[in-house]
Amino acid sequence: MQLGLTIHLTDRSIDIRDLAVEAESRGFSSLWIPEHTHIPAGRQTPTPQGGMDLAEEYPRSPDPFVSLAAAAALTDRIRLGTGVALVAQHHPINLAKAVASVDALSNGRFSLGIGYGWNVEEMAHHGVEFRTRRAQVREHVLAMRELWTEEAGEFHGEFVDFSPSWSWPKPMRAGGPPVYIGGGAGPKMFAAVAEYADGWMPIGGAGVRAALGDLATACEERGRDPGEVDVIPFGTLPDEGKLDYYAGLGITEVVLRLPSSQRDDVLSVLDEFTHFVDEGND
Repeated sequence: MQLGLTIHLTDRSIDIRDLAVEAESRGFSSLWIPEHTHIPAGRQTPTPQGGMDLAEEYPRSPDPFVSLAAAAALTDRIRLGTGVALVAQHHPINLAKAVASVDALSNGRFSLGIGYGWNVEEMAHHGVEFRTRRAQVREHVLAMRELWTEEAGEFHGEFVDFSPSWSWPKPMRAGGPPVYIGGGAGPKMFAAVAEYADGWMPIGGAGVRAALGDLATACEERGRDPGEVDVIPFGTLPDEGKLDYYAGLGITEVVLRLPSSQRDDVLSVLDEFTHFVDEGND
């Protein structure tokens, strides 16, 4: 089983360049960072866990695409991804360009983890309505794929509309970088994964076994082979039993959660996690 890493990167945490180099040298498969463009000071939306208290990491999140481009310049093998990017809050033409550029700079090592978002005020500042955010994410991904895969891509939808247009660079992979949707299990999630994504990232990794049948059914209804859809438990705190459990479900990669902290603290935890990488390589 491959083991990746995620961290809520901030301007006070370990430098992404240091982390990427150290993670690659220890044999980790991937490195993922989240996105929040900003946090409105007058927020009224409860957090996904409930309550109004929000960790200080959220407003201190750097741009993930700039950060991962920096990581790409200093590494050769580790895959680099957003976990997750809030794609409704970007114009898809600009985002398609940024994603393709990071993918090209990393020689095809980029993965686009996406989410629908929960912070009503944050997305409102970008002109995104909470009730239509899922539909907007869908169109943005489909529109980006047009620009990634066609010489002159075009898209005509409710939220996105552009005539045939040239956009380079193209991603290294023919269909564009893999797109994974992060979030909890449910009919809407699995219908979206089956239609326009390459996999599902259950945040925290809870409830995966019970959900796999529903995900497979959604894929079959879309005429897709469920075996072609990745399931990557995301933000997991590891132990041997948990990783063995995921392996028994046929899962081939799990993303482990690092603390949002300074270099020495993060590398100490990274060394603890390396034990699980070494076991997997035995």
